[in-house]
Amino acid sequence: MSLGISFSAGAAARRRPMYTKVRSAAASTALADYALLEEDGVVKIPPHLSLEEGATLPCAAVTVWHAIFEHAKLKAGDTVLLQGTGGVSIFGLQFARTTGIRAIITSSSDEKLVRAKALGAAFGINYRTTPDWEKAAMEFTGGTGVDHVVEVGGAATLTRSFGAICAGGKVTLIGGLSGGATELNPALIFARRANVQGISVGSTQMFEAMNRAVAANAIKPVIDKVFSFADAQAAYRHMAAGAHFGKIVIKVA
Repeated sequence: MSLGISFSAGAAARRRPMYTKVRSAAASTALADYALLEEDGVVKIPPHLSLEEGATLPCAAVTVWHAIFEHAKLKAGDTVLLQGTGGVSIFGLQFARTTGIRAIITSSSDEKLVRAKALGAAFGINYRTTPDWEKAAMEFTGGTGVDHVVEVGGAATLTRSFGAICAGGKVTLIGGLSGGATELNPALIFARRANVQGISVGSTQMFEAMNRAVAANAIKPVIDKVFSFADAQAAYRHMAAGAHFGKIVIKVA
């Protein structure tokens, strides 16, 4: 969920002049007309984006940027597996496409997989019809395995994520949509010599590096639907239904 917020220069202008548009995802500012933000936590929106588009960048985009480029340090020709078609995975797909990284994406919807392939996914797996999706990923990579999994599923997907990676592959833990994994067999890590790291969003420096890439490649966030402030409850219901593709935005003003 993202919020579009208008901001007047104030203290942030001392750090970088002419801050006229920003976005915030701080929990304490959710659904607020006005918000008091930390100066060091404010960055400028890429100039080609609207407020609504800019509002999608915190959390989802920064988190997957952190996962792919800071933790996994992927490069052109590497392969990443992205789970689902929510904001994190769709941003990951867009970043992969612009840097020559092959992206495999999973979904329970064939229609969403078609849309993901149109955005540049090299391979799509329907995890409803192919519950052993890690085997499909392994087969797609010729038995080698993927270099990186962006793990958002939690209890229902973590074991399979280890089954999808190559020797020395990386798993970035960023979510638990199916519930937190309460048990982890260390043998899964040893068998793949895996590198596992949990992350929480990212730094201001990562955000600014990501924004430079967004601007240079004219990346446009994929917005499923924009809701008005008055329809905030409908936005949350839409998110809970899990039918969205990309980001959901609540337009504050």
